[in-house]
Parts: sequence; structure tokens; C-alpha cells
Amino acid sequence: MTTVEHRTWRERWEAWKDWLRGMFYGMTVYEFELIMRRQRADLEHLFVLIAFGDLLGIPVIPPYYSLRLLPYVVPMVSTWKRRLLRERDLTELAVE
Repeated sequence: MTTVEHRTWRERWEAWKDWLRGMFYGMTVYEFELIMRRQRADLEHLFVLIAFGDLLGIPVIPPYYSLRLLPYVVPMVSTWKRRLLRERDLTELAVE
């Protein structure tokens, strides 16, 4: 067996292993990971609502604590406001 044939066999074996790994990942963990990501996003948005609800007129926490947390939350404020203020219909509520 030459080195060129050996390399192609090894590359095929690695591709086969990657495909099997992806298939088993999709069968076992993928849906759980999607659910956990969605829950994490919901908790982050809830935290931002509690800490910075006064941006929408919902005062929950005194501003002093909000200002101390502001540097950590600034990157997600624009997506949070967009998600919180968008309209939803009944089909979206059933999915979440």
C-alpha cells in the first residue's frame, strides 16, 4: 500500500468518524442543547428586564445597582429591547 492510498484511506476513515459523531450527537444531545440555549436566553432577558426595566418605564431595582451592572449588560440591551417589544401571535407562544 502506498502512502497516497494510505492517506486517502485515513481521510475517508476520519470523515466517516466525523459523520457518525455528528449523527449520534444529533440523535442524543442536539434537541437538549437547543432547549438549554433558549432557556438561557430567556433568563438573560429576564435579568435585563429586572435590572433595566426603567428603560421601558418599569422600575424594579433602584438605579444605583442598575448603574453598577450597566457595563456587563450594554452589549445585549439592543437585542433585549427588540425582543421584548416585538409583537407576538398565538403560534409563537405555542412554540416557546
